[in-house]
Amino acid sequence: MARRDGPLDRELLAEALGTFVLMLVGLGVNAQKVLGGGDHGDAFSIHVGWGLAVMIGAYVAAGVTGAHLNPAVTLAMAVHRGFPWRKVLPYTAAQLAGAFAASAVVWATYHAALDAFDGGTRQVLGDQATAGIFATYPQPWLGPWGGIVDQIVGTAILLGAIFALSDPRNTRPPQGLAPLLVGLVVMAIGVSYGFNAGYPINPARDLGPRAFTALAGWGSGVWTAAGGWWWVPVVGPLVGGVVGGALYDACVGRRFPPADA
Repeated sequence: MARRDGPLDRELLAEALGTFVLMLVGLGVNAQKVLGGGDHGDAFSIHVGWGLAVMIGAYVAAGVTGAHLNPAVTLAMAVHRGFPWRKVLPYTAAQLAGAFAASAVVWATYHAALDAFDGGTRQVLGDQATAGIFATYPQPWLGPWGGIVDQIVGTAILLGAIFALSDPRNTRPPQGLAPLLVGLVVMAIGVSYGFNAGYPINPARDLGPRAFTALAGWGSGVWTAAGGWWWVPVVGPLVGGVVGGALYDACVGRRFPPADA
């Protein structure tokens, strides 16, 4: 998914809308699974749904920005691919705004179902917990440092695959297929590394919805739950994206013969 040059406001709107669409579909999948009590979704439907969400969101923005939709992607592109550093924070803000807005729409759409599920008392953890519809929370045994490893691994896979798919010297797919293939990569990460903490692999995907839930009735517990878990799906993916890009370049990207460079 190659970067396009153009007016910054156009790029930011594309990133915001692409992230909004991604999150609108992904959070909707979560809501249907949780609020349906397992009768309207399961772990596999979540993996498929999030893969499709990434694909659709990427198609929305790919022609304008290459569809980062993820601060970890934006940072890795700045570190390894010459993406302008002056655009990193604006892109991140646009992605966070898109994720926050999508959370509000999902909340409004499923508000009656939320009330039916928890009686109007929003819970972060427990049998009637619904905060996990929006942000990610770890399994009880997973501590913050284990979560950091989990997020570095998952996001490194994502960025390594994105670098491979966008490398013209490698087997870059035909134009228009990259969003589909990145969606399949996300699905693969979900079915292999989704157990520990729900594979956020995207700081905007987690932080934007978490901030929304803090304001929409779940309270400060979204920041303090699981030993103050909130920073793990922010820091871990940022590190993992840079690591994944570096591994691809070290093992593949810089090792093509000069004639192929």
